[in-house]
Amino acid sequence: MRHNKKFNHLGRTASHRAAMLSNMASSLIKHKRITTTVAKAKALKKFVEPLITKSKNDTTNSRRVVFSNLQDKIAVTELFKEIATKIADRPGGYTRIIKTGNRLGDNAEMCFIELVDYNDNMSKDIVAKKSPRTRRSKKVVNADSTDLAQDAQSTEENNASVE
Repeated sequence: MRHNKKFNHLGRTASHRAAMLSNMASSLIKHKRITTTVAKAKALKKFVEPLITKSKNDTTNSRRVVFSNLQDKIAVTELFKEIATKIADRPGGYTRIIKTGNRLGDNAEMCFIELVDYNDNMSKDIVAKKSPRTRRSKKVVNADSTDLAQDAQSTEENNASVE
């Protein structure tokens, strides 16, 4: 019977699925953003968020637990040094999934999954949205009107010199 076995098996054996999620989590920690299918991204989110929560308290036991899941020393040190300090005050929701459309070959739904605090593009958009938007700057209007006045004076001088 299959009672209480509701997670996505992703068409793989248990060992293949565990190895794939471990590799994807290491890549996500190293690169801060990876592109994958939506189903794999949702499975990765459930896999990596508890590891990030575990990295908030830097103890030997938590490092061993994270290393047993990731099997990558570089990813573990980056997780505990850089990422844990940046997400220390965040209560959860460390990753974001953004859908990017369908893949050409097999029409699979694609997305990229990223760490929330490391997205420079979103933070730039927020800063850009805070600036007030006007149709035309007053300085440009004043500069245009002075240019028009100078052009009018120069044409009058030219007309006077011709006569």
